[in-house]
Amino acid sequence: MTAIITATELAAELTGERPPVLLDVRWQLTMAKAAGAPAFDGRAEYAAGHLPGAVFVDLDRELASAPGSHGRHPLPDLAEFGAAMRRAGVSAGRPVVVYDGGQGWAAARAWWLLRWTGHPDVRVLDGGLPVWQGPLSTDVPAPSEGDFAPAPDAAGLLDADGAAALARAGVLLDARAGERYRGEVEPIDRVGGHIPGAVSAPTNENVGPDGRFLPAADLRDRFKALGVSEEAPVGVYCGSGVSGAHEVLALAVAGIPAALYVGSWSEWSSDPSRPVAVGPDPQ
Repeated sequence: MTAIITATELAAELTGERPPVLLDVRWQLTMAKAAGAPAFDGRAEYAAGHLPGAVFVDLDRELASAPGSHGRHPLPDLAEFGAAMRRAGVSAGRPVVVYDGGQGWAAARAWWLLRWTGHPDVRVLDGGLPVWQGPLSTDVPAPSEGDFAPAPDAAGLLDADGAAALARAGVLLDARAGERYRGEVEPIDRVGGHIPGAVSAPTNENVGPDGRFLPAADLRDRFKALGVSEEAPVGVYCGSGVSGAHEVLALAVAGIPAALYVGSWSEWSSDPSRPVAVGPDPQ
């Protein structure tokens, strides 16, 4: 099963006998508060036009718990997450396609959560809403209640200690921008830098100018150059477990399984006792 779907493929499936559930997860990280501008409102974007039949999912409220000691986007309460997915019409026996405004991070977070909690058939619209050539709708659907019941896979999740151990025994990829990894700037968290042993692997290098993923062979070459091999386990972290999910998705497109450290740098850096590395090298 593939992890992504093209707009052409999605249009065909929506008219088929087994159309997927559509989830609209428009969200973006902004510095709006610091700039004095209004924050991005994904629900308003959804209301202005979305794929027909798509249900809006709020990343901050339904795909994460409130910010705290475990980071800015810690795991959601699984009972509440399951209820939210059922309200959206998600069932174990029906495929799901998630999309966002084009960046892919938010859609990947929904994809990762659904896959990690056991849904067998979830894909991300490659390129998001900008690649969709069909009509948009302002109608808000009322889907039938789904039956999805989350059943997490412990192997796909890392905590802080697990991330530190993986950086030593395997390959831990840091999906943030290079300047944050190196500790040159840190616009959000307490301190800049990276987890000792982690390798810089900015998420934006997994996609082309149109926001779509590079071909699988190109992604495999990229990750191989970063030290990823079949012999060692792979993990990913970012700022708060959102762009890192997009890197896990890129690895899946390349055929490489990886775990996600959801707390990521926002959790790691909040504890002054944890070590911090700076500069371009992993150590």
